[in-house]
Amino acid sequence: MGRVLLLSTTTGYQARMFREAAERVGIPLVLASDRCHVLEDPWRDGAIPVRFEKPGESVRKIVEFVRENSVSGLVAIGDPPTRVAALAARELGLDYHPPEAVEACRNKHLARERYRAAGLPAPWYTAFPTGDEPRVDDVPFPCVLKPLGLSASRGVIRADNPEEFRAAFRRIRSLLRAPDVRRMRDEAAEWIQVESYIPGCEVAVEGILTRGRLQVLAVFDKPDPLEGPYFEETIYITPSRLNVDAIIEAVERAVAAVGLWHGPVHAELRLNSQGVWMLEMAARPIGGLCARALRFGDGMPLEELILRHALGEAVERLPRERAASGVMMIPIPKAGVLEAVENAEQAEAIPGVEQVEITAKLGQKLVPLPEGASYLGFIFARGDTPEFVEQALRRAHQALRFVISASLPVV
Repeated sequence: MGRVLLLSTTTGYQARMFREAAERVGIPLVLASDRCHVLEDPWRDGAIPVRFEKPGESVRKIVEFVRENSVSGLVAIGDPPTRVAALAARELGLDYHPPEAVEACRNKHLARERYRAAGLPAPWYTAFPTGDEPRVDDVPFPCVLKPLGLSASRGVIRADNPEEFRAAFRRIRSLLRAPDVRRMRDEAAEWIQVESYIPGCEVAVEGILTRGRLQVLAVFDKPDPLEGPYFEETIYITPSRLNVDAIIEAVERAVAAVGLWHGPVHAELRLNSQGVWMLEMAARPIGGLCARALRFGDGMPLEELILRHALGEAVERLPRERAASGVMMIPIPKAGVLEAVENAEQAEAIPGVEQVEITAKLGQKLVPLPEGASYLGFIFARGDTPEFVEQALRRAHQALRFVISASLPVV
């Protein structure tokens, strides 16, 4: 088999899952990651050390590697690596998403511009520079404030009046000045998008593009209402209990609008009486450990399907399994330090529950949304119906108990 280049940050959950999938089926894998650039191969895995905030330098390193070690395809997981992946693919002549399309996905304002130009339903929207005190005279309420360059609901806040708007704006501006955001040196961190609030239920679509042709892998329902003031996602369940035809059509139009071409795509949408509204679309697979909720063919995990697709293999005849499945991203209920996790075995014994994986570490400082960027862990369930899966996830979550102490004082 040809070699696949995997671009991933050091803090992502997914790199390990992709490595395991590659080892299981014998796909040679090389990692490009933003680990220490001073030490030579600090993790002894032969990874290419890159800096995703320095795309030109990172692409040069990748091209130099490929000149000596042939690569047949590439995959990027997480949002920061997608820009470097697109630029490297163009230099190397590999099928992938165009850099311009990736930039549109990474920037909420650019994406809205593309969607509106394509005739997709679009809310009122504008963008304010973080350095100014915005005038709210023309802002419709309720509205939603969003950092242009962050994902997974981080920094997204609803405001119902001018006072809430100003408080939310200051809070997001403070988040955008945090070291982990500043480190990316992204111009989008200097802007905050404001959109009129879109009511309705929310869904997610996981897909993969083969030279412009979309294959929908799963449509997820999000049964918990996401109405604000923050928008923390919890439960994903597939197959959807909704009529998915209009959802898929909207994703196809959005894909064409931004120009995505080849590789994974993850989309978030809202549905109401006025139609289907695109919220966000990413040129990458679903994040975290959520991919464990998906199996294809005779049990193939999503990571293997993506790796095979990157090598040019046909994956169209690998339908999702017949069983209903779902995942709960366990929310952080309050800020503090995680002291203990109790009743995990009882939660995992609930019928339908396949696994409870706590990813937060004991002693870890927990930061909830909108500032936070992680979960306590994940619960996975399968069953005959979506309703059964949803109840299994909720019962498991109710059984768990997290002991969280007050945050330590800053000295």
